[in-house]
Amino acid sequence: MDFLAPTTWADALAAKAEQPDAVPVAGGTDVMVEINFDRRRPRALLDLTRVPELSEWGRTDDGRIRLGAGVTYSRIIAELRDELPGLAMAARTVGSPQIRNRGTVGGNLGAASPAGDSHPPLLACDAVVEVASVRGSREVPAAEFYTGPKRNALAPDELIAAVLIPRATGPQQFCKIGTRNAMVIAVAAFAIALQPQRKAIGTGIGSAAPTPRTAPDAAAFLAGEIDAAGLWESRGPLPEGLAVEFGRKVRDAASPIDDVRGSAAYRLHSLSVMARRAATWAWDDFRSEDRRAA
Repeated sequence: MDFLAPTTWADALAAKAEQPDAVPVAGGTDVMVEINFDRRRPRALLDLTRVPELSEWGRTDDGRIRLGAGVTYSRIIAELRDELPGLAMAARTVGSPQIRNRGTVGGNLGAASPAGDSHPPLLACDAVVEVASVRGSREVPAAEFYTGPKRNALAPDELIAAVLIPRATGPQQFCKIGTRNAMVIAVAAFAIALQPQRKAIGTGIGSAAPTPRTAPDAAAFLAGEIDAAGLWESRGPLPEGLAVEFGRKVRDAASPIDDVRGSAAYRLHSLSVMARRAATWAWDDFRSEDRRAA
C-alpha cells in the first residue's frame, strides 16, 4: 500500500490525479476501521492532515461559512456553535471525545454513509460541497452530493475542499436515535432549520433511506401553514396538530430498510416523533428569541 503525504493543496490534487484510486484520509475514523477489519485494502492512502488550508474555516463575501474539509467536530462545537447550531448539535453526538477530536465533516461527506451525523443538518441548511481537482473546482449542493449508499458525486480525481454553509438565521435542531445513548451509529436522525426571513423551513433525514435526503413536502407544508396562520409575525404557539402532521409528512418522505440496528417500521415511527419534537423545540426557541428581544 502506497502512503502519500502532500503538504500543499496543489500537491494533494496532483497526487489524486496521478492515483485516482488513492483513498483520502483526514481523521481516519472510518477508513482505518475498515482497514483494521480487512474490509478494505486500498492500493494507496492519501493523507490530507498536512495540508493546512483544509483545517481552516472563514466567512465568505455572501455571509456563508466556508468550512474546510479537515475541520474537526470538536472545533465546530467550540468555534461555530452560534453560527451553525444544527451542525454543532450533530457534532456533539459523534462517537467519543477522541473521535470528535479526529473526525471531520469532509470525511463524513466522503464516506457518504446514510447514517452520517452531519448530513441532516447540512441538508437542512442548504449546504454546498466545494470539490476540486487539477482541472478546477466546482460546487455541488449537498442534496445532489449523495448518489447512493456510501457513494458520492466526486469524480475519481476530485477531493472535497470545503463545505459552504449559510449562517443560521433562525433556530435549528438535530435529533438522533440509536441503540444506546452514546457512541452509537444512528438508527434514524432528523434536522430542522427555521429560516424566518424567507418564511421557509429546511429539513434533513438520516439513516432512513439509501441516501441522506430532505423532506420537501413536509417543509413546504409546515412553512405554509405557519404563514397562513400569521405565526411568523405573531410568534404564537405552534399548534400540536400541526407539529404532528409535520411529523407524519417527514415520515412519508423516508424509505428505510430493516437491518441489525432497527426495523423499517421503527425508523418510520421514530422519524415522525423526532420531527414533531424538533419542530416544536425550534419554534419554542423562535418564540423565546422574541421575548428576549422585548
